Parts: sequence; structure tokens; C-alpha cells
Amino acid sequence: MTPSAPRLRVETREIDAVEDLLPYTSPSHPLAWTRKGDGIVGFGVAHTLVHHAGHGTPPLTDRWSRLAAAADVRDDVDLPGTGLVAFGTLAFDDDSARRSILIVPSVIVGRRGGRAWITTISDVADTRDPVPVRLPEPYGPHWAGTLGPGEQTAGGYMESVRAALQAIAAGEVGKVVLARDLRGSVPAGADLRRLARALSQDYPDTWTFAVDGLIGASPETLVTVRGGSITARVLAGTASRGADADADVAASAGLASSAKDLDEHEFAVRSVLAALRPHTRALAAAEAPFTLKLPNVWHLATDVEGELAGAASALDLVRELHPTAAVAGTPTAAAIEVIRRLEPFDRGRYAGPVGWIDGTGDGEWAIALRCAQFDLDATDTAAGIAVTAYAGAGIVAGSDPETELLETRVKFRPIVDALA
Repeated sequence: MTPSAPRLRVETREIDAVEDLLPYTSPSHPLAWTRKGDGIVGFGVAHTLVHHAGHGTPPLTDRWSRLAAAADVRDDVDLPGTGLVAFGTLAFDDDSARRSILIVPSVIVGRRGGRAWITTISDVADTRDPVPVRLPEPYGPHWAGTLGPGEQTAGGYMESVRAALQAIAAGEVGKVVLARDLRGSVPAGADLRRLARALSQDYPDTWTFAVDGLIGASPETLVTVRGGSITARVLAGTASRGADADADVAASAGLASSAKDLDEHEFAVRSVLAALRPHTRALAAAEAPFTLKLPNVWHLATDVEGELAGAASALDLVRELHPTAAVAGTPTAAAIEVIRRLEPFDRGRYAGPVGWIDGTGDGEWAIALRCAQFDLDATDTAAGIAVTAYAGAGIVAGSDPETELLETRVKFRPIVDALA
């Protein structure tokens, strides 16, 4: 029998301007979702919804709907990210040992379009004193992490790419995305907000996120739902930035004309459109991708826009969209089986959905890329906090194992540089 949802009391009010959101979240367990300085951060925990694969618990979507319906909400600001909000990070694979979780903070501080607010959340039935409104806490001392080979070595990765090419040639899949890992540690007591700050400063056009120890900077919007409108950004196809202006122009032009990358991108766009079409009355995507410039890479990108046909929430659409061809492959079920066979590790939340949802079902979700998972609850004071970083590449017919390995090295750069 499913326990009844608690009744949460939620109050949002406007506050004076906030220069930097990250000092308002926890140094050891940060909750953050920011882009170009705007976004939301959380502190404390008012409630959590957790899903473990194979445990038979109801979907997070249903449990969130019940929690939101029972909440007593007063929102005097009414902007995206106000009112009842949960931060979420979901496992890539239904068979993952890593939990999927929605975290409702006790306190949320947000900023958007020059306005700032604070939200306090508590259980109506909880007679304890509420979590005090958090004052900004200065960043802790600088720290550096160490990363080395993970379970998938460079040589092992190229062997996996060759095996994937055999699966493609045999008609098992048209595309499969293969990842590899780096493992290491950061000092015990490290202020993890520093990592989020470094990523947001170096990659301002990405979504910087921190949820349940997963910290990263994703360029790929899985889905945004706002007032009945939906948007998504599909990224697939990558090239390293050039060493100078001429080489950079050539790199962009080469990516835009690459048959291999264009095929990979088309797979990804088709998978997103197919997932969204049953839930929309209008849906549009550009006929050809554009090249998106990031500090370390060029991506082929396509923006998708539409209007919802029913009452689907952001989490409903996340469930329909994930995993896209951009992070799994196509056909999806067959690609997942190839991933399970060829990757010698559990991806956890890497390449899974990460973002937030509010009490009306609106929200913003990205794909957890350029990220690292910190094991916050298994910290050995001497060994520090264990961390695993991930990066992957899409394999299609014509892929070269060494080139794909180099692509993962480029994609590791944001997290490796931020940990230095």
C-alpha cells in the first residue's frame, strides 16, 4: 500500500537582489540549477521521493503529483522556479544500482530576469522548529581532486567501439553511444560549490547542476515545460575547437558537412520528435542543424518547439524522452542491451535526466553530461570523497575507434579542468 503524501506548507516571497546563488546552498551537499547566473539553489531537505530499480515502488511522476496536489502553496512571485519545487536526478538505466531521486529542499533561493526570491518549505505536521533561512556562506578553501583510469581503460574503450561497429554491421543497431569513466577522489570536507562555480564560469551557456552528489555542466536541454509550451535542444555530432581562428572555422565547417555526424544527429532528432509527438498538438524542428560553439567543442544542434495537447508534466515528458538516441542509440532497446554488454560499469545517473519540477508540472530538465558523481555518503576521511567522471561518444557506421576515444578526452575536459 502506498503511504499518503505529506502536506507541505510552501511560501515564496520576493527578496533583494542576489549576486551569486551558490553561497546559499550547502558546501557538502549542494543543490543547484543555474545558467548565466539565473536559476535556483536549495538547502536542507523537506521531503524526498526515491526510486530504486526493481523495488516495485510507484513511478516518481505519480508520487510527485500526489505530493503537489496535497501542498498548501502561497507564491507571491510566480516565476519559473517559485512555489513548490523538487530538484531531480534520475538513473540512466532502469537496471542501475544508483537511485533516482526528487529532493524538495527546506529553503530555495532563486533569481531570474533581475528578480530574486526565497521559498520556505515544511511539513504541516512537523512540530519541530523550521530550518532557518540560510544566510550566504563564504566559499571554503580551494581544493584539487585527482582523476585516473576507471573501469574502462583507453584501450578497452577502443575495443568496445570495434565491438559496437560489429553490432552495427550485423544490423543489431544503427547507432550506439558508448561511455568510459575516470575515477579518483577529492579531499574530505571539500566545498563542492567551488566545482559548480568553476563550471558555471567557464561554461556559462550550459546548465550547471548539483543534485545528490551529481555535479556537472550540460549543454543539452532534454525538455523545458512552461505554461503549456515545450522546448528541447538536441545535440549529437561533435568536433574539437580549432587551435586558431582559421582552424576553428574549418572545424565548424567540417562538422556541418560530415555525413557521419549528420547521420548521428538525424537519429537523435527523430527519437525526440517521435517521443514528443503523441503529447503535442504542434511540434516543429529545423530542417537542418546548426553548429553550437562551446569553449572546448563544436556540436551539431537542433532546437525543437511545441505545444502540449494535454496535461503532461515535465516528468511525464522526461519519462517519454529518456533515453534519447543522443545518449543511448537506436533502436533504443537494442542500443541499451549493447551498452550493458560493452560498458564494464554502471553509468548511474550519467546521461540520465537532471533538473527540476514544480507543483504545476512545469520544469527544466537536461541530460547529465560533462559531469561527475561524488559518493557523499561513503566518505573515508583519509581517502577523501570518491568521485567518478564520465564521457561518451556516438558510434555509427564509419566511426573510427581512435577518433571516438579522442572525442571522449575532449568531453572530459570541463570536469577535469574544474577539479584541478
